[in-house]
Amino acid sequence: MTGNPQTLEFIRISGVPLVEPGADLAGLIQAALRAAGAIPVAGDVIAVAQKIVSKAEGRSVRLASVEPSPRAHEIAAQANKDPRVVELILRESRAVIRVSPGVIITEHNTGVILANAGIDRSNLKGSDEAALLLPKDPDASAARLRNQLQHDFGVRLGVIVTDSIGRPWRLGTVGTAIGCAGVLALNDLRGQKDLFGRQLQVSEVAVADSLAAAAVLMMGEAAEGTPLVLIRGGSAGDDRGQTARTALRPPGEDLFR
Repeated sequence: MTGNPQTLEFIRISGVPLVEPGADLAGLIQAALRAAGAIPVAGDVIAVAQKIVSKAEGRSVRLASVEPSPRAHEIAAQANKDPRVVELILRESRAVIRVSPGVIITEHNTGVILANAGIDRSNLKGSDEAALLLPKDPDASAARLRNQLQHDFGVRLGVIVTDSIGRPWRLGTVGTAIGCAGVLALNDLRGQKDLFGRQLQVSEVAVADSLAAAAVLMMGEAAEGTPLVLIRGGSAGDDRGQTARTALRPPGEDLFR
């Protein structure tokens, strides 16, 4: 999506079953789209909730199998968290940035900065004793889904893997593209002219994140069970070699660390 589309449609897709480890996620997505009568056309973007990607990739961990380290015990006491969950947070993170009661802000192994390394315990079977990790490589996950879905439907598509992430300067979480393929992460407008002919100096549009934010509103955050949204008008196609990592702010420019 490099220009301003005349229309942008977000279609919530129901009928995705509970996803088990090793599931053919592309096959489940294809079946749900066909059952809903939402056959993708060229340029459509499919937004997929991180949770079902992680489940299909077997990223669920039984807490009984986790042995907390001394550092995990120390941070757990500060954050008032289960030391086993903190151990998983440490394993999934490059760095711990902040610790406060109830939350640990980390730089995930993928480079994304978010609370608790994105580890979630909601909407899991036996969720009191299990935790779900982010995909190891959400961009690769998006690329695999895109390749399979393009083959199945025979049209050019984009795929976004979404997650809900907080922001240091605002309350609440916003849908974010932690993985994408066939969709621009950033549309760089620097050098273009504004209405009055002034050259833009710093304008970059977070395209994939903007689409993800709207898609997550459609998905819901609790018991809605709709982890799939078809975005029509998103102009998927040439991603210029970008992935979701393209939108990560370099540490030297990060004023919030």
